[in-house]
This record gives sequence, C-alpha cells and structure tokens, in this order.
Amino acid sequence: MKRKVCNDNPNAGLSFLYNTKAGRIILKPIVKSNMISSLTGRFLDLKISKILIKPFIKKHNINMDDYENKNYESFNDFFIRKVKKGKRIVDKKMDHLISPCDGKLTVHKISKDLVFKVKNSFYSINSVLKNKRLSSLFTNGYALVFRLSPEDFHRYVFIDDGKIMDNYKIDGLFHSVNPISYDNFKVFKENQRECTYIKTKNFSDVMYIEVGALLVGKIKNNIKKGYVKKGMEKGYFMYGGSTIIILLKDKTVKIDNDILKNSKNGFETCVKCGEKIGKKSN
Repeated sequence: MKRKVCNDNPNAGLSFLYNTKAGRIILKPIVKSNMISSLTGRFLDLKISKILIKPFIKKHNINMDDYENKNYESFNDFFIRKVKKGKRIVDKKMDHLISPCDGKLTVHKISKDLVFKVKNSFYSINSVLKNKRLSSLFTNGYALVFRLSPEDFHRYVFIDDGKIMDNYKIDGLFHSVNPISYDNFKVFKENQRECTYIKTKNFSDVMYIEVGALLVGKIKNNIKKGYVKKGMEKGYFMYGGSTIIILLKDKTVKIDNDILKNSKNGFETCVKCGEKIGKKSN
C-alpha cells in the first residue's frame, strides 16, 4: 500500500497568532478562556451554524461521498459526521496494528528516560500522563502521534480487543495542534486531554491520549470501562483540530517502514481509520 506524505501549510490566521508578538498577546486569553471555548461550542450547536457547512466543505475539499447522507442540524452535527458503511475498512487480522483514526501520523521513540521529541519540543511521558506508575510502562517504547485537521473524519476506534483498566481527564488549555504551535508551546502537556489505559490482547499495555485543541476540541468518549473490541468506536472530537497519542510498550510492535522513514525525516504520513500501520512483534 502506497501512502502519501502530508504536511499542512499553516493558514495566515495561525501564522499571525503563533509567529507575531501581537498575535501571541491575542492568543493568550483565547487558549486559557473556557468562556470563549464554551461560547464557540454553543454557537456551533445552534441551527443557524448550518450556514458554515457548505463553505467549510468547499474550503477543505471534503469528499462528502464518504459520509452518510443526512440533514445536519448544526455545524457540530456535521463535524462529527459518520462515514458510510464500507468507506473505512478495519483490518481484522489480530496481529496487525491499525490506525485509530483518519489523520497525519508521526512515530517517536521513547527513550529510557521516558522522553520523546516532536519537532523541537521534548516531552516526558509523565508530563503528558500525569501518572508515574503508568508512565513507567513505556520505557523504550513508541509514541504514535495522530494529528487530525479540521477537515478530517473526527471519530476514532479501539486498535485491539482488550479491557479498559483506567480512564481520567486532565484539564488544560486549547492550543492549536498544527505543527506551527510546536516550537513555542508544549501542547501535548498543556492542552486538555483524556487518558485511557487498556490491557490489550495482542499489544500488551496501551495508553490512549486524546488531546483537545483550539477553540473547542471537546473530547467525547463513549466507553470508559469494561471490555472492548478492535474497530469498535471509542469516541469523537467536537469542532477543532485534535490529536490522538497512542503509547506502546517496547518490543510489542513493528511499525511499517514507510511510516518510520517519514517520521525520521520529519514528515507526517496520511493514514485512514482502520488501516494497518504495523504488526505485532514476534
């Protein structure tokens, strides 16, 4: 399977907010204010917000043939749209690691000191998880970072059969998850996020970290305890670019070579929900 490299060019608005002094002054109250996010979310739930749907589809060149044909009640109703049956095929081979979502993937090796690097920012696993016990599981493992742009399908699934052992939220800010923000802000330890610890059948201990983003990026997880199945919907993001980080233990998986090569060269790989991205280690 041939996958393409996909790097977004930041729009003028993000460039202004993150790369200029005046923009960062404006940005500060936006990312810290729950009121601004709440008001934005409320408006996008109103019927009048439907006027934004057609321009959004045109701007982002979204192929609506992939999605269910329905009369959307609001912009948020459109944003969390579902795909038609057969448009996202889940690889059912139990030794295959699948992508949990549509997105732009980079893979980062976790050091023995439990640190991984994204662009020019270093993250300790504990600063992301806020849990030393769980952090210690992932020494020398992998951090898989799936970045979802606003135009992407914003629902996500479980990557394997397993049992949810823990689920908790971490309050935080709402920075953009576009790479333009990475140089100035450690978004994965500052942004609001939800963490789910799962003991899986084929890939041992796995951590899901859903990261909310500018302006809203609300995280809606459907299942927070009990047993889960590969390909079952885990949840979705409301409006806003968002990120899913999956932590895998050392020697549990072999990531596909094209993804590793792209990541090493600083490029993101475009992936679709349910497709194979690696294989269980022998």
